[in-house]
Amino acid sequence: MALPIDSCTHWTGLWVAILLIAPSTYQSAAAADDGIEREQLAALVRQIDLIDRLAEHAAHTAPQERARYHFDHARLREDLQRVRAGIQDYLTPPRAQPRDPVELSGDYRQSSPRSGQEAPR
Repeated sequence: MALPIDSCTHWTGLWVAILLIAPSTYQSAAAADDGIEREQLAALVRQIDLIDRLAEHAAHTAPQERARYHFDHARLREDLQRVRAGIQDYLTPPRAQPRDPVELSGDYRQSSPRSGQEAPR
C-alpha cells in the first residue's frame, strides 16, 4: 500500500541518514586496526544519535490521526538505544575492580636474636 506523498516527506531525512550510515558499517568490518575500528564505531554512535534525533522530530511532526498502519517511533528509538548501548559497551569494556588490599603492618624492624637463640619466624 503506497503512502500519500505528504506523509512520506518527513521520512526522507531519516532514510537519507540510514543510507549514509550503511557504508560505514561495512568499512568497520574490513578494518584490521583496532584504532580505526574504534574511530569508526565512535562515528557510528554519533550517527545513531543523529538518527535518534531525527526519529524524535518525526514522532512530534507525524500526523495525529492514526491510519491503518503507522510507524512506531518509540520502538525505533528503543532499538537505536540498544544498538548504541552495545557499541558503547564494546568501546568501554568493564575494568576489573580493585582488590581490597591487605593492610600493611608498617613495622619492618626486627630485633637481632641473642646468641644461642633462634630467630622468630
